[in-house]
Amino acid sequence: MTFYSLPFTPERVEATEARLEAIYEAAKYGLKGDSLALRAGLTPAQYRRLAEFAPLVEMAEMKGRADGEWFAARTLHTAAQQGDATAALNILKHQHGWKAAQSVEITVEGQISVIAALEKAQTRVIEGLYTEVPRLEDNNAIAHIQSAGRDRINGPAVVADDQG
Repeated sequence: MTFYSLPFTPERVEATEARLEAIYEAAKYGLKGDSLALRAGLTPAQYRRLAEFAPLVEMAEMKGRADGEWFAARTLHTAAQQGDATAALNILKHQHGWKAAQSVEITVEGQISVIAALEKAQTRVIEGLYTEVPRLEDNNAIAHIQSAGRDRINGPAVVADDQG
């Protein structure tokens, strides 16, 4: 059995000024997670470990995001001030919750006859006949259900009570 010696040198990742600047720049352009770590020159595992032990890493990321948002907002406001209506509309919609008024105009030509509408409705109504059936608690109800003269034409064996 042969034992192979593998060279192992633990890498020590430190929050240097250059590394914090790289994190800041990546966050400023909107990168997140693994993309931010890779752009800053770190593996995702190294970035998580560094962020866990160095609070300045989180601060550099937050500052980068804030500066990126400020730069985009400033650009949008400058465009709106220079007369860009689309930029102004986007500011109103997204920053101030503004919604354009919506209106719908419907024009109906012709007359509606109430009598004709009632006649059409009457043709669609199903006419039915309601008969009172004795309650099951009564002895006559059992006789009605079991009667020899009863068939499908004479009605159902049981009818639900009127609820209202």
